[in-house]
Amino acid sequence: MSSKLNRRDKQDDEQIVMLRRAFSMFDSQKQGKIEKDKIRTILNTMVHNYDDLELDRMLDSEDADGSGKLNFDSYVRVALHFLDEDDEALQKELKEAFRLYDKEGNGYIPTSSLREILAALDDQLTPDQLNEMIAEIDTDASGTVDFDEFMEMMTGD
Repeated sequence: MSSKLNRRDKQDDEQIVMLRRAFSMFDSQKQGKIEKDKIRTILNTMVHNYDDLELDRMLDSEDADGSGKLNFDSYVRVALHFLDEDDEALQKELKEAFRLYDKEGNGYIPTSSLREILAALDDQLTPDQLNEMIAEIDTDASGTVDFDEFMEMMTGD
């Protein structure tokens, strides 16, 4: 469990570094604040889709003094909210993909199905590479992959 936690922290740290970089780019006068529409621009490049109204509400609530600008902390709160939501959307899609192969609803799929999924994702993979990946994922050599193992493989979490 702790390795999962550390990985999550590392991912969060990487997100903060990326957010800091974007913030600095738009804070050209180094005032420590950027305009709300600049935050929208940043989110457009980082998040697949988000609710405009929800963004407006969050931006307004973080803009307590009504200046039209947010400081770094407020900006991070807004951005992480939408980045985490994007993660949830990805997890939903992966759940659907898993369910397609888990027709009986057993909570696992045979490694042969996993081989099909991997081959469909990357048709450059050789049979040896596929065997290697499957051995890495099916750590208990059960011949099946449960949803958690599948998610870990697909997201690196």
